[in-house]
Amino acid sequence: MIHKEGTTTIAITLIFIAILNLIIYFFGGNEIIRIGGYSLSGILLIIILQFFRNPSRKIIQNEKNILAPADGKVVVIEEIFENEYFHDKRLQVSVFMSPFNVHVNRYPMSGKISYFKYHPGKYLVAWHPKSSTENERTTVVVKGEKSGEILFRQIAGALARRIVFYGKENEEVIQGSECGFIKFGSRVDLFFPLGTKLNVKLNEVVRGGESVVALL
Repeated sequence: MIHKEGTTTIAITLIFIAILNLIIYFFGGNEIIRIGGYSLSGILLIIILQFFRNPSRKIIQNEKNILAPADGKVVVIEEIFENEYFHDKRLQVSVFMSPFNVHVNRYPMSGKISYFKYHPGKYLVAWHPKSSTENERTTVVVKGEKSGEILFRQIAGALARRIVFYGKENEEVIQGSECGFIKFGSRVDLFFPLGTKLNVKLNEVVRGGESVVALL
């Protein structure tokens, strides 16, 4: 299944490939150039299609679990001072999405969106220590009935130029459902109370909506 966020990009890619292939067909010269051009067109289309894929997921909802908000690798586990909303020390877990990961973002828990803010910013590489506070990003806080508030951020990277978030403040959301999309690689940060029991380790690969990141 292809995600709705890819509709425009895929359409533009198809038009570009069609024009390119017509140019190659009429002006490409020898057979080797034509075969090479057609092959590159096919590879480009495959890359774009795989980037916007949206595979089905078996989501098990549990108010005691915090699910991974995205596919990727755990690149940060550390205590930091969160100075936008909580203004205290939190346990940060960051999931890095490469251009080859599924880029659908999902709500890590059910509850009500108690805070949302979009921040314009830089486009530092997603693993840069300052990307969490200086890059283009969204900050979202979801409050569960029993689990309290969990903050997560969608963060743009060096290639990402568009962050999409579907929710709004005071909206009730469901664990594992789609909350947004980040185009062309980036990361998502989660912020937990100190002492939270984590279920992941550094460099572990997780799947959005399926992997349990933390236990509350």
